[in-house]
Amino acid sequence: MKLIIAIIRPERLEAVQLELQAVLDEKDDYRITVETVEGHGRQEGEVEVFRGTRVRPRLIEKLKITLGVNDAYAEPAVQAILKGARTGKVGDGKVFIVPLEDVVRIRTGERGGKAI
Repeated sequence: MKLIIAIIRPERLEAVQLELQAVLDEKDDYRITVETVEGHGRQEGEVEVFRGTRVRPRLIEKLKITLGVNDAYAEPAVQAILKGARTGKVGDGKVFIVPLEDVVRIRTGERGGKAI
């Protein structure tokens, strides 16, 4: 099992969701968590005017997608995220793939791959 964490541009969420639907068995019923986050990377923020002074924010708003998948779906899910999120510009984001030791479904107590 893998935990996939992706940081993407907010405007690319719908494209990523469509790509995930195409590669995951559950089609529109896959499990995903999306959070609004702020971060600092190579992308520079848009210059804003605050009280008459031009400022560039240090943190840029992004979306953090968390997706737990069984091993067979890890690479297809990563490729779907890459395809949906890529614009070719600085600030497209990152994908982190982390081994997932265990999962427990609270409602039934199921563990492991069946709980995903």
